[in-house]
Amino acid sequence: MTNNTNDITFAKISPEALAVLGGGRIAYVRTIRSEDVQKQFPQAPQLAPGTLLYALHAADGTPIMLTDSREAAVANAWSQELETVSVH
Repeated sequence: MTNNTNDITFAKISPEALAVLGGGRIAYVRTIRSEDVQKQFPQAPQLAPGTLLYALHAADGTPIMLTDSREAAVANAWSQELETVSVH
């Protein structure tokens, strides 16, 4: 019996390459804690600590919008003709 392990190597993709991924029509939703909102959304009002929110990002990581539900973030993506993808 042979025990093979596959090493997976991931190449870095530049922000510029990510920006044009899918013709610029790719976005993702990720959770964000209210304590971290100001870093990505400096114009956001002060929020109560411990609140879980959802941020819609362009493929290159540029923040697009912030909301209190995943469904609203996905709906916003669809309204802007963006395809949401799952990231892990």
